[in-house]
Amino acid sequence: MTMMRMVRILRDLLLTALILLFLGLVVVRLDGVRQEAMSGRARIIDGDTLVLDGKRIRLVGIDAPELRQVCRRDGRDWSCGADARGYLAALIGDVQIICRADGSDRYDRFLAVCSARNLDLNAAMVGAGFAVAFGNYDAEEETARKARLGLWAGTFDAPRTWRQTHGGMDEGPHIPDGWLDTMFQGVVDRMKTIFAGLWNG
Repeated sequence: MTMMRMVRILRDLLLTALILLFLGLVVVRLDGVRQEAMSGRARIIDGDTLVLDGKRIRLVGIDAPELRQVCRRDGRDWSCGADARGYLAALIGDVQIICRADGSDRYDRFLAVCSARNLDLNAAMVGAGFAVAFGNYDAEEETARKARLGLWAGTFDAPRTWRQTHGGMDEGPHIPDGWLDTMFQGVVDRMKTIFAGLWNG
């Protein structure tokens, strides 16, 4: 067997393996985009947690002060946690909400983006300064920070820090929306580079 023929066989085997890997990633991506939609009247737990149809839901990508958390504003203590809960309740009012969950966290809460009257509640909480970005909504946080809205009008411990120092649940930032698409596009770009190298080599 000549060296050239052996190189062609290896190239074909590698190409076949890459195609199979690509198909596998497509299946994983399609599997990952399945979302669970829920709707109904919500019971508000705090500024980023609610119960809908008996299911506990965590607003994904944001972190609001805990219900008992106290911040500082105008030189005085401020019940920022209770106010964050009140602000979320006011956004929802007495209308039904729609939540689209894409998985759950280790506390068995659905991680979801919820809306009321076509208003993205997650984005609205961060944009008004009643929650901080926690894996998403960085632009909304920057707007609230510049305008000194809500939490940004004074001083506060990040909700995650407050939980750690007060014995609350420990959780890391949520994975940003579209992370699977970003990863998938990265794999596609890498495969294009490999294919181009194979055909030109």
